[in-house]
Amino acid sequence: MERAIEIRSTAHPQKKAARSLWKAVLQHQMLYWMLLPGLAYFIVYRYVPMFGAVLAFKEFDFSLGILASPWADPWHKHFTFFFESPYFSQLLTNTLLISLYKLVFGTIPPILVAVLFYECRTLWFRNVVQTLSFMPHFLSWVIVYGISIAFLSETTGLFNRWFTESGLDPVPFLTSSEWFRGVLVGTDMWKDMGWGAIIYLAAMSSIDPTLYEAARVDGAGRLRMIWSITLPGIRNIIVLMIILKLGHLLDAGFEQIYVMYNVHVMPVSDIIDTWVFRVGLEQMNFGLASAVGLFKSLIGLVLVVGSNALAKRWGDEGLW
Repeated sequence: MERAIEIRSTAHPQKKAARSLWKAVLQHQMLYWMLLPGLAYFIVYRYVPMFGAVLAFKEFDFSLGILASPWADPWHKHFTFFFESPYFSQLLTNTLLISLYKLVFGTIPPILVAVLFYECRTLWFRNVVQTLSFMPHFLSWVIVYGISIAFLSETTGLFNRWFTESGLDPVPFLTSSEWFRGVLVGTDMWKDMGWGAIIYLAAMSSIDPTLYEAARVDGAGRLRMIWSITLPGIRNIIVLMIILKLGHLLDAGFEQIYVMYNVHVMPVSDIIDTWVFRVGLEQMNFGLASAVGLFKSLIGLVLVVGSNALAKRWGDEGLW
């Protein structure tokens, strides 16, 4: 008898919780309907294609399809081909260096731009400059490369014209292995600096304004308030953005590099994605392309989990 009462008493809260959950769903059903397109996007374009990862372990044949294609012998054939490639060390070095340069030099400028926008008291001027700053984000890399040629070309570029008119030698920005990585990082910063500042600017708008009032009463200047209030107020967002970027450390920007690189700068600009495109996709070796993609995904997962654990150990919230 007591056993039955105990079972009913434990089951009752579960039913009550289920009813309250459905009640909350029905009460906010419009929000859940609005959520469906986003869920459908991630299911169709993010989760369903995960089935294609099996190609990394198969000898894909168009006539047979994915399921009927024979398994690779040995199962790690495509991984071994990639790791034993004579270009592997060069590809990995270029990918890591370009990604780290973009991570280091692409994190601070958006924060500085967001601080400048936040501190600007002339509303119309801030709106105009902010609009101009994130417009390059919507340009394709083909257009950005055309702009780069107009400014950096060794023969007709605006900068090199200034150099030659000043009696200096022209600089091969786009065809020199010494300058090309700097061009990649610089154009990437210019393209996404204003767009990245939007996130930090939104985080700054949530800082309690009474903190600034109290600091102003204590005699703090603008620089002191920025250092002691604004930057600590967006620290969690900064950590979050760094963690998300670490997950794409092995990407390095395929579209940008594929559009801008050439045979002169191949030793310092050829990354994993461009090599896979040439060797894997152009030669229709989908098993190799899938193996490299799976390898990159695993490395990204390890980096995100590790950086998130490290951020939580330092006292930040992290992703989860």
